[in-house]
Amino acid sequence: EIQLVESGGGWVEVGGSLRLSCSASGGSVSDYAMSWVRQGPGKELEWVSSMGTGPGDTIYADSVKGRATISRDDGQNTLSLQMNSLKTEDTGVYYCAVLQSGIRGQGTQVTVSS
Repeated sequence: EIQLVESGGGWVEVGGSLRLSCSASGGSVSDYAMSWVRQGPGKELEWVSSMGTGPGDTIYADSVKGRATISRDDGQNTLSLQMNSLKTEDTGVYYCAVLQSGIRGQGTQVTVSS
């Protein structure tokens, strides 16, 4: 079973950028539809973005569209999420996930402060 470990979170000011990474083991990210989801303080889990197995097969939530880019490095077996123009409402724990299998990592905290 694929296992996922996220990194790259941290504290950033409004308008800043962060690049989140997800390292996979026990399986190849290229074999799965991969996703990022997040959970803000006191909020439910929210889907952020997904990437299918085909080229250019990406989709984004309206809340991050135009500010986020999901990408995959098959050689490094990693999934990334570049987040720009961060807002306070982007604060939360970000998880890399294989949604159809119910698999996700332990998460990485992103805090956006004004």
